[in-house]
Amino acid sequence: MMLDLLEISTIHAAYRAGTLEPVQLVTTLLARIAAYPDKAVFIYRPEDATIIAEAALLDIAEIDRLPLFGIPFVVKDNIDVAGMPTSAACPAFAFAPARDAVVVARLRAAGAIVLGKANLDQFATGLNGTRSPFGAPRSVFDAAYISGGSSSGSAVSVGAGLAVFSLGTDTAGSGRVPAGINNIIGLKPSIGRIPTTGVLPACQSLDCVSIFANSAADALAVLRVAEGICPADAYSRPVRNVTLPARPRVGILLPAEREFFGDAEAAARYEAALAQAAALGWEPVEITYAPFREIAAMLYGSAFAAERVTAIKPFFESKPDAIDPTVRRILERGAKYSAADLFADMHRLAGLKILAGAEMVKVDILLLPTAPTSFTVDEMEADPLEANAKLGLYTNFVNFMDLSAIALPAGFGESGRPAGVTLIGPAFADDALTALADALHNALGAGAGVSRKPPHTRLEAPVPEVTLVVAGAHLSGMVLNHELLSLGARLVAATTTAPDYKLFALATTPPKPGLAHTPGFAGTGIAVEIWSLPTEGFGKFVAALPAPMGIGKVTLADGSTHPGFLCEAHALEGAENITPHGGWRAYRAAK
Repeated sequence: MMLDLLEISTIHAAYRAGTLEPVQLVTTLLARIAAYPDKAVFIYRPEDATIIAEAALLDIAEIDRLPLFGIPFVVKDNIDVAGMPTSAACPAFAFAPARDAVVVARLRAAGAIVLGKANLDQFATGLNGTRSPFGAPRSVFDAAYISGGSSSGSAVSVGAGLAVFSLGTDTAGSGRVPAGINNIIGLKPSIGRIPTTGVLPACQSLDCVSIFANSAADALAVLRVAEGICPADAYSRPVRNVTLPARPRVGILLPAEREFFGDAEAAARYEAALAQAAALGWEPVEITYAPFREIAAMLYGSAFAAERVTAIKPFFESKPDAIDPTVRRILERGAKYSAADLFADMHRLAGLKILAGAEMVKVDILLLPTAPTSFTVDEMEADPLEANAKLGLYTNFVNFMDLSAIALPAGFGESGRPAGVTLIGPAFADDALTALADALHNALGAGAGVSRKPPHTRLEAPVPEVTLVVAGAHLSGMVLNHELLSLGARLVAATTTAPDYKLFALATTPPKPGLAHTPGFAGTGIAVEIWSLPTEGFGKFVAALPAPMGIGKVTLADGSTHPGFLCEAHALEGAENITPHGGWRAYRAAK
Protein backbone atom coordinates (compact mmCIF):
# COMPACT_ATOMS: atom_id res chain seq x y z
CA MET A 1 0.00 0.00 0.00
CA MET A 2 0.98 3.64 -0.37
CA LEU A 3 2.28 5.17 2.84
CA ASP A 4 2.61 8.77 1.67
CA LEU A 5 -0.27 9.86 3.93
CA LEU A 6 -0.60 7.87 7.13
CA GLU A 7 -4.17 7.38 8.34
CA ILE A 8 -5.68 4.87 10.72
CA SER A 9 -8.49 3.76 8.40
CA THR A 10 -6.27 3.03 5.39
CA ILE A 11 -3.70 1.24 7.53
CA HIS A 12 -6.38 -0.90 9.11
CA ALA A 13 -7.87 -1.67 5.69
CA ALA A 14 -4.44 -2.89 4.57
CA TYR A 15 -4.03 -4.97 7.71
CA ARG A 16 -7.39 -6.63 7.12
CA ALA A 17 -6.59 -7.25 3.45
CA GLY A 18 -3.27 -8.85 4.37
CA THR A 19 -1.26 -6.39 2.28
CA LEU A 20 0.45 -4.88 5.32
CA GLU A 21 1.44 -6.09 8.76
CA PRO A 22 2.34 -4.05 11.86
CA VAL A 23 5.98 -5.16 11.69
CA GLN A 24 6.22 -3.95 8.07
CA LEU A 25 4.73 -0.57 8.92
CA VAL A 26 6.94 -0.08 11.97
CA THR A 27 10.05 -1.12 10.03
CA THR A 28 9.21 1.35 7.25
CA LEU A 29 8.71 4.21 9.70
CA LEU A 30 11.90 3.42 11.62
CA ALA A 31 13.80 3.58 8.34
CA ARG A 32 12.21 6.95 7.58
CA ILE A 33 13.18 8.25 11.01
CA ALA A 34 16.76 7.10 10.54
CA ALA A 35 16.97 8.79 7.14
CA TYR A 36 15.20 12.01 8.13
CA PRO A 37 17.76 14.84 8.06
CA ASP A 38 16.38 16.79 11.03
CA LYS A 39 17.91 14.99 14.01
CA ALA A 40 16.33 17.38 16.51
CA VAL A 41 12.86 15.82 16.15
CA PHE A 42 13.39 13.13 18.80
CA ILE A 43 14.91 13.27 22.27
CA TYR A 44 14.73 9.55 22.98
CA ARG A 45 13.92 6.45 20.95
CA PRO A 46 14.01 2.82 22.07
CA GLU A 47 16.07 0.29 20.16
CA ASP A 48 14.45 -0.55 16.82
CA ALA A 49 14.40 -4.22 17.78
CA THR A 50 12.30 -3.41 20.87
CA ILE A 51 9.67 -1.59 18.82
CA ILE A 52 9.60 -4.29 16.15
CA ALA A 53 9.20 -6.97 18.80
CA GLU A 54 6.22 -5.10 20.26
CA ALA A 55 4.63 -4.91 16.81
CA ALA A 56 5.24 -8.63 16.26
CA LEU A 57 3.16 -9.48 19.34
CA LEU A 58 0.01 -8.02 17.80
CA ASP A 59 -2.53 -10.58 16.62
CA ILE A 60 -4.65 -9.58 13.60
CA ALA A 61 -7.58 -11.37 15.26
CA GLU A 62 -7.63 -8.45 17.75
CA ILE A 63 -8.05 -5.67 15.18
CA ASP A 64 -11.79 -5.25 15.72
CA ARG A 65 -11.33 -5.10 19.49
CA LEU A 66 -8.39 -2.68 19.46
CA PRO A 67 -9.27 0.66 17.79
CA LEU A 68 -5.59 1.64 17.41
CA PHE A 69 -4.29 -1.81 16.46
CA GLY A 70 -0.75 -1.51 15.07
CA ILE A 71 -0.82 2.30 14.84
CA PRO A 72 2.62 3.86 15.57
CA PHE A 73 2.68 7.18 17.40
CA VAL A 74 5.07 9.64 19.03
CA VAL A 75 4.87 11.21 22.50
CA LYS A 76 6.00 14.69 23.54
CA ASP A 77 8.77 14.40 26.12
CA ASN A 78 6.82 15.99 28.95
CA ILE A 79 4.45 12.99 28.95
CA ASP A 80 5.56 9.85 30.78
CA VAL A 81 6.27 6.62 28.91
CA ALA A 82 7.46 3.73 31.08
CA GLY A 83 10.94 2.62 30.12
CA MET A 84 11.84 5.98 28.59
CA PRO A 85 13.11 9.06 30.45
CA THR A 86 10.98 12.16 30.78
CA SER A 87 13.23 15.21 30.40
CA ALA A 88 10.93 18.05 29.26
CA ALA A 89 13.99 19.00 27.13
CA CYS A 90 16.11 19.60 30.22
CA PRO A 91 18.74 16.84 30.69
CA ALA A 92 19.47 17.78 34.31
CA PHE A 93 15.77 17.41 35.16
CA ALA A 94 15.28 14.00 33.50
CA PHE A 95 13.78 11.13 35.48
CA ALA A 96 12.61 7.59 34.79
CA PRO A 97 8.83 7.29 35.27
CA ALA A 98 7.57 4.09 36.83
CA ARG A 99 4.51 3.90 34.61
CA ASP A 100 2.92 5.37 31.51
CA ALA A 101 0.90 8.56 31.71
CA VAL A 102 -2.80 7.68 31.74
CA VAL A 103 -3.24 8.88 28.17
CA VAL A 104 -0.31 6.78 26.93
CA ALA A 105 -1.55 3.73 28.83
CA ARG A 106 -4.98 4.04 27.23
CA LEU A 107 -3.53 4.37 23.72
CA ARG A 108 -1.19 1.41 24.17
CA ALA A 109 -4.01 -0.71 25.58
CA ALA A 110 -5.91 0.08 22.37
CA GLY A 111 -3.04 -1.36 20.28
CA ALA A 112 -0.95 1.73 19.52
CA ILE A 113 2.87 1.49 19.42
CA VAL A 114 5.20 4.18 20.80
CA LEU A 115 8.06 5.09 18.43
CA GLY A 116 9.78 7.52 20.78
CA LYS A 117 9.78 10.76 22.75
CA ALA A 118 9.72 14.03 20.80
CA ASN A 119 11.55 17.31 21.33
CA LEU A 120 9.83 20.41 22.72
CA ASP A 121 10.40 23.91 23.97
CA GLN A 122 11.90 23.27 27.38
CA PHE A 123 9.25 22.72 30.08
CA ALA A 124 6.66 23.38 27.34
CA THR A 125 7.42 27.10 27.65
CA GLY A 126 7.22 28.61 24.18
CA LEU A 127 5.36 28.42 20.87
CA ASN A 128 8.36 28.24 18.55
CA GLY A 129 10.40 25.06 19.07
CA THR A 130 13.86 26.63 19.44
CA ARG A 131 14.22 26.47 23.25
CA SER A 132 15.80 23.04 23.61
CA PRO A 133 19.36 21.84 24.19
CA PHE A 134 18.50 18.93 21.89
CA GLY A 135 18.26 21.31 18.93
CA ALA A 136 15.51 23.18 17.14
CA PRO A 137 13.24 21.02 14.94
CA ARG A 138 12.50 22.74 11.64
CA SER A 139 9.41 23.19 9.51
CA VAL A 140 8.91 20.21 7.22
CA PHE A 141 8.62 22.67 4.32
CA ASP A 142 11.62 24.95 4.90
CA ALA A 143 14.54 24.05 7.16
CA ALA A 144 15.34 27.72 7.73
CA TYR A 145 12.01 28.16 9.52
CA ILE A 146 10.82 27.16 12.98
CA SER A 147 8.61 24.12 13.48
CA GLY A 148 6.42 25.87 16.00
CA GLY A 149 6.21 24.75 19.61
CA SER A 150 6.20 23.81 22.24
CA SER A 151 5.13 20.48 20.71
CA SER A 152 7.76 20.84 18.00
CA GLY A 153 8.99 17.29 17.47
CA SER A 154 5.48 15.88 17.83
CA ALA A 155 4.15 18.02 14.98
CA VAL A 156 7.14 17.42 12.72
CA SER A 157 6.91 13.66 13.21
CA VAL A 158 3.39 13.66 11.74
CA GLY A 159 3.99 16.35 9.13
CA ALA A 160 7.06 14.51 7.82
CA GLY A 161 5.30 11.14 7.68
CA LEU A 162 7.30 9.56 10.51
CA ALA A 163 4.26 8.64 12.63
CA VAL A 164 0.52 8.18 12.15
CA PHE A 165 -0.33 10.52 15.00
CA SER A 166 1.40 12.12 17.96
CA LEU A 167 0.66 13.57 21.37
CA GLY A 168 1.50 17.13 22.28
CA THR A 169 0.34 19.42 25.04
CA ASP A 170 -1.44 22.73 24.72
CA THR A 171 -1.54 25.53 27.29
CA ALA A 172 -1.08 28.59 25.10
CA GLY A 173 -1.35 27.09 21.63
CA SER A 174 1.36 24.43 21.61
CA GLY A 175 -0.97 21.90 20.02
CA ARG A 176 -2.14 24.31 17.32
CA VAL A 177 0.70 26.63 16.21
CA PRO A 178 2.99 23.74 15.12
CA ALA A 179 0.06 22.14 13.29
CA GLY A 180 -0.39 25.29 11.20
CA ILE A 181 3.31 25.52 10.38
CA ASN A 182 3.52 21.84 9.36
CA ASN A 183 0.20 21.51 7.49
CA ILE A 184 -1.54 19.02 9.77
CA ILE A 185 -4.51 18.75 12.13
CA GLY A 186 -3.95 19.90 15.72
CA LEU A 187 -6.82 19.03 18.07
CA LYS A 188 -6.85 20.79 21.45
CA PRO A 189 -9.59 19.08 23.41
CA SER A 190 -11.59 20.68 26.17
CA ILE A 191 -9.74 21.05 29.47
CA GLY A 192 -10.06 17.82 31.44
CA ARG A 193 -11.33 15.65 28.57
CA ILE A 194 -7.99 13.81 28.36
CA PRO A 195 -6.42 13.27 31.79
CA THR A 196 -3.05 14.90 32.44
CA THR A 197 -1.98 12.35 35.06
CA GLY A 198 1.62 11.57 34.17
CA VAL A 199 2.07 14.82 32.23
CA LEU A 200 4.57 17.32 33.64
CA PRO A 201 2.51 20.50 34.18
CA ALA A 202 3.24 23.78 32.46
CA CYS A 203 0.20 25.59 33.87
CA GLN A 204 -1.77 22.76 35.42
CA SER A 205 -5.11 24.56 35.56
CA LEU A 206 -4.96 25.21 31.81
CA ASP A 207 -2.98 22.28 30.38
CA CYS A 208 -4.46 19.94 27.77
CA VAL A 209 -3.02 16.90 26.05
CA SER A 210 -3.34 17.58 22.32
CA ILE A 211 -3.40 15.36 19.24
CA PHE A 212 -1.62 15.82 15.89
CA ALA A 213 -2.87 13.83 12.89
CA ASN A 214 -3.28 13.99 9.13
CA SER A 215 -7.06 13.99 9.29
CA ALA A 216 -9.72 15.25 11.66
CA ALA A 217 -11.15 11.72 11.66
CA ASP A 218 -7.89 10.32 13.03
CA ALA A 219 -7.68 13.01 15.69
CA LEU A 220 -11.21 12.19 16.83
CA ALA A 221 -10.49 8.45 16.84
CA VAL A 222 -7.51 9.00 19.13
CA LEU A 223 -9.56 11.32 21.36
CA ARG A 224 -12.23 8.66 21.76
CA VAL A 225 -9.62 6.25 23.15
CA ALA A 226 -7.80 8.80 25.30
CA GLU A 227 -10.74 10.61 26.91
CA GLY A 228 -12.47 9.98 30.21
CA ILE A 229 -12.22 10.77 33.90
CA CYS A 230 -9.12 9.94 35.91
CA PRO A 231 -9.58 10.32 39.69
CA ALA A 232 -5.90 11.21 40.10
CA ASP A 233 -6.30 14.31 37.90
CA ALA A 234 -7.89 17.18 39.81
CA TYR A 235 -8.90 18.87 36.53
CA SER A 236 -10.34 15.77 34.87
CA ARG A 237 -14.00 16.10 33.89
CA PRO A 238 -16.71 13.73 32.65
CA VAL A 239 -17.15 13.78 28.91
CA ARG A 240 -20.31 15.37 27.60
CA ASN A 241 -21.20 16.29 24.04
CA VAL A 242 -22.15 19.82 23.08
CA THR A 243 -23.67 19.94 19.63
CA LEU A 244 -23.21 22.63 16.98
CA PRO A 245 -25.28 23.52 13.92
CA ALA A 246 -24.23 21.94 10.62
CA ARG A 247 -24.18 25.49 9.23
CA PRO A 248 -22.88 27.52 12.17
CA ARG A 249 -22.66 31.23 12.78
CA VAL A 250 -18.93 31.84 12.49
CA GLY A 251 -17.16 34.63 14.34
CA ILE A 252 -14.54 36.26 12.12
CA LEU A 253 -12.11 39.11 12.67
CA LEU A 254 -13.04 42.65 11.75
CA PRO A 255 -10.81 43.82 8.87
CA ALA A 256 -9.20 46.41 11.15
CA GLU A 257 -8.26 43.69 13.68
CA ARG A 258 -6.65 41.28 11.23
CA GLU A 259 -3.03 41.40 12.27
CA PHE A 260 -0.48 39.34 10.30
CA PHE A 261 2.66 41.40 10.97
CA GLY A 262 3.24 41.98 7.28
CA ASP A 263 2.77 38.35 6.24
CA ALA A 264 0.66 38.72 3.09
CA GLU A 265 0.56 34.97 2.47
CA ALA A 266 -0.95 34.21 5.88
CA ALA A 267 -3.46 37.03 5.38
CA ALA A 268 -4.46 35.62 1.99
CA ARG A 269 -4.95 32.11 3.39
CA TYR A 270 -7.26 33.49 6.10
CA GLU A 271 -9.32 35.33 3.49
CA ALA A 272 -9.55 32.15 1.42
CA ALA A 273 -10.72 30.20 4.47
CA LEU A 274 -13.44 32.77 5.15
CA ALA A 275 -14.62 32.52 1.54
CA GLN A 276 -14.68 28.74 1.67
CA ALA A 277 -16.57 28.74 4.97
CA ALA A 278 -19.20 30.95 3.38
CA ALA A 279 -19.37 28.57 0.41
CA LEU A 280 -20.13 25.75 2.85
CA GLY A 281 -23.14 27.73 4.04
CA TRP A 282 -21.59 28.96 7.27
CA GLU A 283 -22.80 32.42 8.31
CA PRO A 284 -19.96 34.92 8.90
CA VAL A 285 -20.40 37.29 11.84
CA GLU A 286 -17.77 39.94 12.55
CA ILE A 287 -16.71 40.05 16.19
CA THR A 288 -14.62 42.50 18.19
CA TYR A 289 -11.35 40.72 18.99
CA ALA A 290 -10.00 43.29 21.47
CA PRO A 291 -11.04 41.48 24.70
CA PHE A 292 -9.72 38.15 23.40
CA ARG A 293 -6.44 39.83 22.56
CA GLU A 294 -6.15 41.25 26.08
CA ILE A 295 -6.89 37.85 27.60
CA ALA A 296 -4.24 36.28 25.35
CA ALA A 297 -1.64 38.80 26.55
CA MET A 298 -2.32 37.88 30.18
CA LEU A 299 -0.99 34.33 29.83
CA TYR A 300 2.62 35.49 29.96
CA GLY A 301 2.17 39.16 30.88
CA SER A 302 0.43 38.86 34.23
CA ALA A 303 0.60 37.01 37.54
CA PHE A 304 -0.81 33.92 35.82
CA ALA A 305 2.75 33.35 34.59
CA ALA A 306 3.60 32.33 38.17
CA GLU A 307 1.84 29.00 37.64
CA ARG A 308 4.65 27.96 35.29
CA VAL A 309 7.04 27.86 38.24
CA THR A 310 4.84 25.61 40.41
CA ALA A 311 5.62 22.18 38.98
CA ILE A 312 9.39 22.64 38.86
CA LYS A 313 9.93 25.08 41.74
CA PRO A 314 12.58 23.04 43.64
CA PHE A 315 14.55 22.43 40.44
CA PHE A 316 14.19 26.04 39.32
CA GLU A 317 15.53 27.27 42.65
CA SER A 318 18.37 24.75 42.98
CA LYS A 319 19.61 24.49 39.39
CA PRO A 320 18.70 27.68 37.53
CA ASP A 321 21.75 27.45 35.26
CA ALA A 322 20.48 24.13 33.89
CA ILE A 323 17.47 25.90 32.38
CA ASP A 324 17.39 27.44 28.90
CA PRO A 325 18.16 31.19 29.30
CA THR A 326 14.93 32.36 27.67
CA VAL A 327 12.82 29.88 29.64
CA ARG A 328 14.63 30.93 32.82
CA ARG A 329 13.80 34.60 32.15
CA ILE A 330 10.12 33.71 31.85
CA LEU A 331 10.17 31.66 35.05
CA GLU A 332 12.07 34.35 36.95
CA ARG A 333 9.52 36.94 35.91
CA GLY A 334 6.67 34.66 36.98
CA ALA A 335 8.26 33.99 40.36
CA LYS A 336 8.24 37.70 41.23
CA TYR A 337 4.46 38.02 41.36
CA SER A 338 2.67 38.11 44.71
CA ALA A 339 -0.64 36.55 45.74
CA ALA A 340 -2.14 40.05 45.68
CA ASP A 341 -0.95 40.42 42.07
CA LEU A 342 -2.66 37.16 41.17
CA PHE A 343 -5.97 38.17 42.70
CA ALA A 344 -5.85 41.52 40.92
CA ASP A 345 -5.26 39.75 37.61
CA MET A 346 -8.01 37.22 38.36
CA HIS A 347 -10.44 40.09 38.77
CA ARG A 348 -9.23 41.70 35.57
CA LEU A 349 -9.57 38.41 33.70
CA ALA A 350 -13.13 37.98 34.97
CA GLY A 351 -14.06 41.35 33.51
CA LEU A 352 -12.43 40.56 30.17
CA LYS A 353 -14.25 37.23 30.03
CA ILE A 354 -17.56 39.09 30.27
CA LEU A 355 -16.59 41.25 27.31
CA ALA A 356 -15.34 38.30 25.28
CA GLY A 357 -18.39 36.27 26.27
CA ALA A 358 -20.62 39.00 24.88
CA GLU A 359 -18.95 38.43 21.51
CA MET A 360 -19.18 34.64 21.80
CA VAL A 361 -22.97 34.67 22.29
CA LYS A 362 -23.30 36.20 18.81
CA VAL A 363 -21.81 33.09 17.19
CA ASP A 364 -21.56 29.31 17.42
CA ILE A 365 -17.81 29.09 16.74
CA LEU A 366 -14.84 31.29 15.90
CA LEU A 367 -12.70 31.00 12.75
CA LEU A 368 -9.29 32.59 13.36
CA PRO A 369 -5.79 32.35 11.91
CA THR A 370 -3.81 29.69 13.75
CA ALA A 371 -0.77 31.98 13.84
CA PRO A 372 -0.42 35.40 12.22
CA THR A 373 2.96 34.55 10.69
CA SER A 374 6.03 32.38 11.14
CA PHE A 375 9.73 33.11 11.61
CA THR A 376 13.09 31.77 10.62
CA VAL A 377 15.09 30.16 13.40
CA ASP A 378 17.54 33.09 13.20
CA GLU A 379 14.73 35.64 13.56
CA MET A 380 13.32 33.77 16.54
CA GLU A 381 16.66 33.53 18.31
CA ALA A 382 17.31 37.24 17.71
CA ASP A 383 14.04 38.28 19.39
CA PRO A 384 12.79 35.25 21.36
CA LEU A 385 10.17 36.87 23.58
CA GLU A 386 8.52 39.30 21.20
CA ALA A 387 8.45 36.89 18.27
CA ASN A 388 6.99 34.18 20.47
CA ALA A 389 4.28 36.56 21.71
CA LYS A 390 3.26 37.24 18.11
CA LEU A 391 2.81 33.53 17.46
CA GLY A 392 0.26 33.30 20.30
CA LEU A 393 -1.88 36.25 19.23
CA TYR A 394 -4.82 34.02 18.22
CA THR A 395 -4.26 31.06 20.55
CA ASN A 396 -3.35 32.20 24.08
CA PHE A 397 -6.89 33.10 25.18
CA VAL A 398 -8.55 29.74 24.43
CA ASN A 399 -7.81 27.78 27.60
CA PHE A 400 -8.39 30.82 29.79
CA MET A 401 -11.95 30.80 28.43
CA ASP A 402 -12.40 27.02 28.68
CA LEU A 403 -12.96 26.54 24.95
CA SER A 404 -12.26 23.68 22.56
CA ALA A 405 -10.21 24.21 19.40
CA ILE A 406 -8.87 22.47 16.32
CA ALA A 407 -6.24 23.79 13.91
CA LEU A 408 -6.38 22.74 10.26
CA PRO A 409 -4.37 23.34 7.08
CA ALA A 410 -5.50 26.36 5.06
CA GLY A 411 -3.15 26.21 2.06
CA PHE A 412 0.17 27.48 0.76
CA GLY A 413 1.63 30.75 -0.46
CA GLU A 414 4.11 31.35 -3.25
CA SER A 415 6.93 30.68 -0.77
CA GLY A 416 5.78 27.07 -0.50
CA ARG A 417 5.13 27.43 3.21
CA PRO A 418 1.67 26.67 4.65
CA ALA A 419 -0.65 28.66 6.86
CA GLY A 420 -3.41 27.35 9.05
CA VAL A 421 -6.71 28.42 10.52
CA THR A 422 -8.40 27.32 13.73
CA LEU A 423 -12.00 26.62 14.69
CA ILE A 424 -12.83 27.44 18.32
CA GLY A 425 -16.00 26.41 20.11
CA PRO A 426 -17.54 25.83 23.53
CA ALA A 427 -16.13 23.33 26.00
CA PHE A 428 -17.02 19.75 25.04
CA ALA A 429 -18.04 20.71 21.51
CA ASP A 430 -14.93 18.78 20.40
CA ASP A 431 -16.78 16.14 18.36
CA ALA A 432 -18.93 18.61 16.46
CA LEU A 433 -16.05 21.04 16.01
CA THR A 434 -13.87 18.27 14.58
CA ALA A 435 -16.56 17.39 12.02
CA LEU A 436 -16.74 21.05 10.94
CA ALA A 437 -12.95 21.19 10.72
CA ASP A 438 -12.99 18.11 8.50
CA ALA A 439 -15.44 19.75 6.13
CA LEU A 440 -13.39 22.96 5.90
CA HIS A 441 -10.08 21.09 5.62
CA ASN A 442 -11.28 19.08 2.63
CA ALA A 443 -12.96 22.09 1.02
CA LEU A 444 -9.74 24.14 1.23
CA GLY A 445 -7.78 21.34 -0.46
CA ALA A 446 -4.50 21.89 1.37
CA GLY A 447 -4.01 18.18 1.99
CA ALA A 448 -1.94 17.13 4.96
CA GLY A 449 1.72 17.05 5.88
CA VAL A 450 4.61 17.26 3.48
CA SER A 451 2.82 15.01 0.96
CA ARG A 452 -0.10 17.49 0.65
CA LYS A 453 -2.34 14.51 -0.14
CA PRO A 454 -6.01 14.85 0.86
CA PRO A 455 -7.19 12.66 3.73
CA HIS A 456 -9.03 9.50 2.77
CA THR A 457 -11.25 9.44 5.84
CA ARG A 458 -14.17 11.80 6.21
CA LEU A 459 -16.29 12.66 9.22
CA GLU A 460 -20.03 12.95 9.28
CA ALA A 461 -21.70 15.40 11.61
CA PRO A 462 -21.74 13.71 15.02
CA VAL A 463 -24.95 12.15 16.27
CA PRO A 464 -26.19 13.96 19.39
CA GLU A 465 -25.53 11.85 22.48
CA VAL A 466 -26.72 11.68 26.08
CA THR A 467 -24.72 10.51 29.07
CA LEU A 468 -26.15 7.88 31.38
CA VAL A 469 -24.95 6.80 34.84
CA VAL A 470 -25.30 3.06 35.49
CA ALA A 471 -24.73 1.36 38.82
CA GLY A 472 -25.75 -2.30 38.42
CA ALA A 473 -26.37 -5.01 35.86
CA HIS A 474 -25.63 -2.62 32.97
CA LEU A 475 -22.03 -2.07 34.12
CA SER A 476 -19.40 -3.17 31.61
CA GLY A 477 -19.04 -6.94 31.49
CA MET A 478 -22.20 -7.58 33.51
CA VAL A 479 -25.34 -9.40 32.50
CA LEU A 480 -27.34 -6.52 30.98
CA ASN A 481 -24.48 -4.51 29.51
CA HIS A 482 -25.37 -5.87 26.07
CA GLU A 483 -28.53 -3.72 26.13
CA LEU A 484 -26.39 -0.58 26.10
CA LEU A 485 -23.94 -1.90 23.52
CA SER A 486 -26.77 -2.81 21.14
CA LEU A 487 -27.91 0.82 21.18
CA GLY A 488 -24.45 2.14 20.21
CA ALA A 489 -23.41 3.21 23.71
CA ARG A 490 -19.76 3.73 24.62
CA LEU A 491 -18.09 3.76 28.00
CA VAL A 492 -16.92 7.23 29.02
CA ALA A 493 -15.54 6.69 32.51
CA ALA A 494 -15.70 4.67 35.71
CA THR A 495 -16.21 6.92 38.74
CA THR A 496 -18.24 7.25 41.94
CA THR A 497 -21.34 9.12 43.02
CA ALA A 498 -21.37 11.96 45.50
CA PRO A 499 -21.12 10.77 49.15
CA ASP A 500 -24.86 11.00 49.87
CA TYR A 501 -26.00 7.92 47.93
CA LYS A 502 -26.88 4.45 49.19
CA LEU A 503 -27.13 1.16 47.28
CA PHE A 504 -29.64 -1.63 47.92
CA ALA A 505 -29.99 -5.18 46.59
CA LEU A 506 -33.53 -5.62 45.24
CA ALA A 507 -35.41 -8.91 45.24
CA THR A 508 -35.66 -9.11 41.44
CA THR A 509 -34.72 -11.61 38.71
CA PRO A 510 -32.07 -11.12 37.53
CA PRO A 511 -30.72 -9.46 40.69
CA LYS A 512 -30.60 -5.68 40.46
CA PRO A 513 -29.44 -2.86 42.70
CA GLY A 514 -31.37 0.20 43.67
CA LEU A 515 -29.47 3.48 43.88
CA ALA A 516 -31.01 6.01 46.26
CA HIS A 517 -30.14 9.63 46.91
CA THR A 518 -30.03 10.11 50.70
CA PRO A 519 -29.38 13.76 51.61
CA GLY A 520 -27.34 14.08 54.79
CA PHE A 521 -25.78 10.62 54.48
CA ALA A 522 -21.97 10.87 54.66
CA GLY A 523 -20.73 7.87 52.75
CA THR A 524 -17.82 7.35 50.38
CA GLY A 525 -19.81 7.23 47.16
CA ILE A 526 -21.04 4.30 45.06
CA ALA A 527 -19.00 2.93 42.14
CA VAL A 528 -20.74 3.74 38.85
CA GLU A 529 -19.96 4.09 35.14
CA ILE A 530 -20.80 6.90 32.76
CA TRP A 531 -21.95 5.75 29.33
CA SER A 532 -22.75 7.89 26.31
CA LEU A 533 -25.36 6.85 23.78
CA PRO A 534 -27.22 8.44 20.87
CA THR A 535 -30.33 10.35 21.89
CA GLU A 536 -32.50 7.98 19.84
CA GLY A 537 -30.97 5.01 21.62
CA PHE A 538 -31.45 6.71 24.98
CA GLY A 539 -35.14 7.13 24.21
CA LYS A 540 -35.50 3.43 23.33
CA PHE A 541 -33.61 2.44 26.45
CA VAL A 542 -35.77 4.53 28.78
CA ALA A 543 -38.99 3.36 27.11
CA ALA A 544 -38.06 -0.28 27.78
CA LEU A 545 -36.95 0.27 31.37
CA PRO A 546 -39.03 -1.89 33.75
CA ALA A 547 -40.35 -0.78 37.12
CA PRO A 548 -39.22 -0.10 39.80
CA MET A 549 -36.29 1.45 37.94
CA GLY A 550 -36.44 5.01 36.66
CA ILE A 551 -34.21 7.72 35.27
CA GLY A 552 -33.36 10.75 37.39
CA LYS A 553 -30.42 13.04 37.95
CA VAL A 554 -27.38 11.48 39.63
CA THR A 555 -24.67 13.68 41.15
CA LEU A 556 -21.11 12.40 40.85
CA ALA A 557 -18.09 12.87 43.09
CA ASP A 558 -16.83 15.74 40.91
CA GLY A 559 -20.12 17.63 41.36
CA SER A 560 -21.44 17.07 37.84
CA THR A 561 -24.95 15.68 37.30
CA HIS A 562 -26.09 13.22 34.64
CA PRO A 563 -29.18 11.19 33.85
CA GLY A 564 -28.94 7.87 35.68
CA PHE A 565 -30.70 4.92 37.28
CA LEU A 566 -32.66 5.64 40.43
CA CYS A 567 -35.08 3.33 42.20
CA GLU A 568 -38.68 3.96 43.24
CA ALA A 569 -38.87 4.37 47.02
CA HIS A 570 -41.40 1.55 47.61
CA ALA A 571 -39.00 -1.04 46.15
CA LEU A 572 -36.36 -0.17 48.73
CA GLU A 573 -38.56 -1.24 51.66
CA GLY A 574 -37.02 -4.39 53.11
CA ALA A 575 -34.21 -4.42 50.53
CA GLU A 576 -30.69 -5.28 51.71
CA ASN A 577 -28.50 -2.21 52.26
CA ILE A 578 -25.27 -3.04 50.43
CA THR A 579 -23.75 0.44 50.61
CA PRO A 580 -20.70 -0.77 52.62
CA HIS A 581 -19.60 -2.83 49.61
CA GLY A 582 -19.11 0.42 47.68
CA GLY A 583 -20.79 -0.81 44.49
CA TRP A 584 -22.71 -3.56 42.73
CA ARG A 585 -19.66 -5.24 41.22
CA ALA A 586 -17.98 -5.57 44.63
CA TYR A 587 -21.21 -6.86 46.18
CA ARG A 588 -21.63 -9.52 43.49
CA ALA A 589 -17.99 -10.56 43.89
CA ALA A 590 -18.53 -10.96 47.63
CA LYS A 591 -21.58 -13.15 46.97
